[in-house]
Amino acid sequence: MSGEEARGFPAFPASAGRRSTCGTSWWGRAWVQALEDTALDSDQLRKGRRTANSGQVGTITISPGRIAATVYSPDDTYDAVVLVDQLSDDDWRLFLDQVAARAGHIAALLDGEMPHDLVEAAADAGVPLLPGIGDLDPSCTCDSWELPCQHAAGLSYQTGWLLDEDPFVLLLIRGRSRDALLEDLQHRAGASSGSASVGGVASTASGSGLSGSGSRGTGVLAAAVFEHVPGVLPEVPVVPGKVALDDLVVSGTEPVPGLQSTLLPLLVLDAARRARAQLSALLSGAPDPWVLDEWQDAVRLAADYPLLANRLAAATGKTVDLARGVQAWSYGGAPGLDVLEHSWDPDPGDLARARTELQAAADEVLEITTEHNRLTTSGAVVCQVRLDRIGRWHPYRLVDNTWTPAAPADRDPTAALAVPEPPAEDASEHARDN
Repeated sequence: MSGEEARGFPAFPASAGRRSTCGTSWWGRAWVQALEDTALDSDQLRKGRRTANSGQVGTITISPGRIAATVYSPDDTYDAVVLVDQLSDDDWRLFLDQVAARAGHIAALLDGEMPHDLVEAAADAGVPLLPGIGDLDPSCTCDSWELPCQHAAGLSYQTGWLLDEDPFVLLLIRGRSRDALLEDLQHRAGASSGSASVGGVASTASGSGLSGSGSRGTGVLAAAVFEHVPGVLPEVPVVPGKVALDDLVVSGTEPVPGLQSTLLPLLVLDAARRARAQLSALLSGAPDPWVLDEWQDAVRLAADYPLLANRLAAATGKTVDLARGVQAWSYGGAPGLDVLEHSWDPDPGDLARARTELQAAADEVLEITTEHNRLTTSGAVVCQVRLDRIGRWHPYRLVDNTWTPAAPADRDPTAALAVPEPPAEDASEHARDN
């Protein structure tokens, strides 16, 4: 099997605000975790986050086992490199066994997802796809002795952004390009089935089907890999596109007494969208959408369909709570509503890491208190961040003596520091327990 190929990625522009460097995908977070667990100097990591967000990292070139970029600073130009061990041919054969074991794995990869169960199965087979402590080997032409220095750290953080967008980047780093991997899968299918028709489909891989992404590539690849293979489930169906209100045709159905006729299409639209979310989760192997109770579902409906807000407020008798719930849902969905109303006890290491990042991002020493999943700062910067159960931090600010959701959730807890402060009279009050 061959997989040698290099890809160049355009430089990321400078971010107007703080872009999360923690990763938005679970595999991107694992990459960042490996970087930060290996680092000997948290100050270099803080500088690296600034380097990543400032647009100083040039074009990133990724080839098997190697990530490289030129990093520009006001004083000089540096060449940063991060080396990662490639998987052996035997490792790749074991990994492809896991990919081919389930059609949904291929569909997920082509749709920009890295299935948890695929990585776990590969690890169980002795194939470490995601890096761990010490697996990233950074170097740089600057004279800093720290590993990583701020330039290699900035490159590594931006690599996490690339991984968020395309899991095939991780596979390239480990030694297989996207095209080579898909070609290997087709050859395996052809060999196992002995079917000439499979090879015929495979010959079109470099054309329109397999080099693309999304459902079009999924359909061709599934046909190429799984056609005529005994005991394998049929091709994964394509998830229907999102439905808009104008796409609905509701006719021949009268609303129940007391329900306005204008509300019926909204309820039909909501049912269609919920069904699509369930189907998408089922086909991708992802967890089911968050299970909601009656109150949470009322908040969701009010957030998604403001026309229903007054009716739901009257039905629940919780006008103020509903408004705050809608705000939390708008910023963070069901996990955002959960951290508004409940606390929980996360991994102490996650809290300690967040405390360190908040201190590093502040212009002065912060006083930070910890209570369950909530970190609260006092002094010049008064804010609170709440960690949800999927790894995101929700910024809160004091409004009328109440901690209130202030901005969208972010993987980076320091994003809370960039949220504008409320009026001084509100910030001077102490928090009321929620």
